[in-house]
Amino acid sequence: MMIHETAIIHSTARLAEGVEVGPYAIIGQHVVIGRGTSIGAHAVIGDWTELGENNQIFHLASVGAPPQDLKYKGEECWTRLGNNNVIREFATIHRGTVTGHAETVMGDNNLMMAYSHVAHDCCVGNGVVMANSATLAGHVTIQDNVILGGLVAIHQFVTIGAYTMLGGGTLVGLDIPPYMIATSGKRDAKLRGLNLIGLKRRGFSDEVIGKLKKAYKSLFMAGLKLPEAIARIREEIVGCAEVDNLLDFIEKSERGICRG
Repeated sequence: MMIHETAIIHSTARLAEGVEVGPYAIIGQHVVIGRGTSIGAHAVIGDWTELGENNQIFHLASVGAPPQDLKYKGEECWTRLGNNNVIREFATIHRGTVTGHAETVMGDNNLMMAYSHVAHDCCVGNGVVMANSATLAGHVTIQDNVILGGLVAIHQFVTIGAYTMLGGGTLVGLDIPPYMIATSGKRDAKLRGLNLIGLKRRGFSDEVIGKLKKAYKSLFMAGLKLPEAIARIREEIVGCAEVDNLLDFIEKSERGICRG
């Protein structure tokens, strides 16, 4: 371990071999940090935080701070990060609350750029990119391989589907189905079509993309009510896991979904 002499580390914190802690960093109580993780200068790792292996917490970032929830009274709640995450300078992640999941969770291989924010009780998947100042309110779910542009703001309890891309400055108040691109409308996010470039880069076949296009047209361009569109798609497109995932997401949405 390489720990700078000015760092402040609580006696209950457990640091694995190969952890680096920079100048003036602060690590709170009941913290667990996995091998190969680096904590930058002046970074703060709050109480009840668990970091996996090979994470990079840059200078002045804050991971595991108390939530900005007036109901929170200091109860034991956690922040849990997986492996290979990059948390850039001034980014913030808050722990969960007892009125939520009691934990904020982030998976593996995510990038939080400067000033981005993950609030209490959020669940962030794997391979997510949050550009500068992208912001998640409490209880938000971000599925795998999502890209959030700069200054994106996502309302409480919203779910963003996998392989979605949100343009910079988009305000999101409803669920965004997987595989889509959304940008700002007059007041709120609007679907702009499939995330075609992103899907091709991720190795989706032309056949699967073609079936997703057909499903998109039935859902949002055929003038059908959603139950009618879903029934038609289930009859016409059989055996495509991606289309099934899209329809299941829409049917399970509690907030309602963003439209084109």
